[in-house]
Amino acid sequence: MPVPRPLHLAAEIGGRPRFDARHYTGLALLAERGTLDFVTLDDSFARPGPDAPAVLARVAPGTRRIGLVPAVTTTHTEPFHVSSAIATLDWVSRGRAGWSTAVSATAAEAALFGRRDAAPGDELWHEAGEVADVAARLWDSWDDDAEIRDVATGRFIDRDRLHYTDFTGRTFSVRGPAIVPRPPQGHPVTVIDGTGAAAREAAVRHADVVLVRADDPLTARTFREEIRNRVAAHGRSPDQLRVLVSLPVELHTSADAVGLARLIADWYGQGAADGFHLRPTDVERDLPLIVDGTVPVLQHHCLLRRFYPGATLREHLGLTRPAGRYARSPRPAGSTPPQPPHPRDETVRTPHTKDAIPGGRT
Repeated sequence: MPVPRPLHLAAEIGGRPRFDARHYTGLALLAERGTLDFVTLDDSFARPGPDAPAVLARVAPGTRRIGLVPAVTTTHTEPFHVSSAIATLDWVSRGRAGWSTAVSATAAEAALFGRRDAAPGDELWHEAGEVADVAARLWDSWDDDAEIRDVATGRFIDRDRLHYTDFTGRTFSVRGPAIVPRPPQGHPVTVIDGTGAAAREAAVRHADVVLVRADDPLTARTFREEIRNRVAAHGRSPDQLRVLVSLPVELHTSADAVGLARLIADWYGQGAADGFHLRPTDVERDLPLIVDGTVPVLQHHCLLRRFYPGATLREHLGLTRPAGRYARSPRPAGSTPPQPPHPRDETVRTPHTKDAIPGGRT
């Protein structure tokens, strides 16, 4: 008999960095065959490798349903560019994008960007939260009906349906509006690993999916209850949050894959999480065993779906599409859009910003 709430399943497809997009496309298609909600692709300034958002933008046209969630290091990265990259991924994938927020804490990585010091963890995660906040504001800076695409008049947008974000944080400011139309999902899905205390506040305020690394179901369940309570205290609906246990996985035989299914079913039955994010030790060995061994067992016991419920990552996760915070009432069907105002320079230049982009770091 089906369970009252769906089990969500995701997997990491990184490992040894590869520069072959076909490799990652093949892994994503494998996960898609197993009806996983999404795959993640880790990334870091600390090692060489391809840019995760760019890789998954290349993977997107080769897949149809699987959610695509690259890691994005918010430290040293322009928030305006982060927002644009993830919005672009959502368009390329037709609404299947998310992003996993990460920070950079080492002096060696800071030196790559000409900075002498690395900030403490609390400051890095405060900044990461501000990046998540301003990214959402930039996604909302275009109304859903801002695009006109009127060939006869040569007009692409209704400028009255673009909005300034006017955000000033501790280390950056962004005026906006975005340069990419509002994403298909409204907001691509924000994923934050909230295991560490420093990251937890950002997760509570901004995440759609919170990951936790736990060694037993009691610890995971306690974490889930704490996160949901704190989310509610911030005025957010805990029912619009998914908490996934992030588990390391090392499988060698199909028997191991069955054992993993039993562990997932046991933890899930104890209310430890809304689902699981699996981190294979060897993705090329472990992911096929997950898809062909673990998934069928979970499906046989009616714990995991056999098909996708929709087309977008938010639909996979059972999350609603957020309304734009600046949006005006929709334009009546058949109405004539207003004429554009006189062109003006919208680039912000303040002590907090850099030239040529609508916002920057100090």
